[in-house]
Amino acid sequence: ALWDHPNRLGWFGGGYDHPGIHSITVDPRDSAHVSIGISSGGVWMTRDRGKTWTLGARGMINEYMPEGQREDANTQDVHRLAQCQAAPDTMWVQHHSSMYRSTDAGATFTELKNFAVSKFGFAVAAHPHDPNTAWFVPAIKDERRIPVDAAFAVTRTRDGGRTFEALRDGLPQRHAYDLVYRHGLDVDASGERLAMGSTTGGLWISENGGNSWQSVAPHLPPVHAVRFG
Repeated sequence: ALWDHPNRLGWFGGGYDHPGIHSITVDPRDSAHVSIGISSGGVWMTRDRGKTWTLGARGMINEYMPEGQREDANTQDVHRLAQCQAAPDTMWVQHHSSMYRSTDAGATFTELKNFAVSKFGFAVAAHPHDPNTAWFVPAIKDERRIPVDAAFAVTRTRDGGRTFEALRDGLPQRHAYDLVYRHGLDVDASGERLAMGSTTGGLWISENGGNSWQSVAPHLPPVHAVRFG
């Protein structure tokens, strides 16, 4: 049903030739309720196991689209969609143009503006228990795609996105060119342990919610995904 949806003709590749589904979240209260993120195709939801689909992403703005098309929900360049397991109606999005939060299961989104370092990035992780806490990995967008000022940081909000703090302890702060892909950041079930891998082959662990980081392996191949089992 999603493949044959007429809106699919409006999707396009964000950085690639073709659009890509990269985020799939399942409502822990109802496995028939699934939400997905598409670059570039917005946020889509089904409540009947994929028989029918509804377009979300209202409230997002895609800055690189032509004037008059920037608020089109069907062409939003969603980089990553994450869901709070304890409060599944709360969703976080790292978008090409900014960061967003939804409290109505993806139907509408609010832009998060006090981003501390940069509003661009790829990865976002949602706290499994606290719907007000999430982590992002900021970068310079488009032509460069490296950490701002070549200093690696993770940003965290603990008040629903109203404010952010930059977490740098244990991360390289000089000549750092680490980009963290969409699936390169994860948080375990406790909400305290995080893992993060970068394009330069770095792997870090935090045991205290991101307050400090420890290098586990500095010279791996580029890390595309990190997950807790």
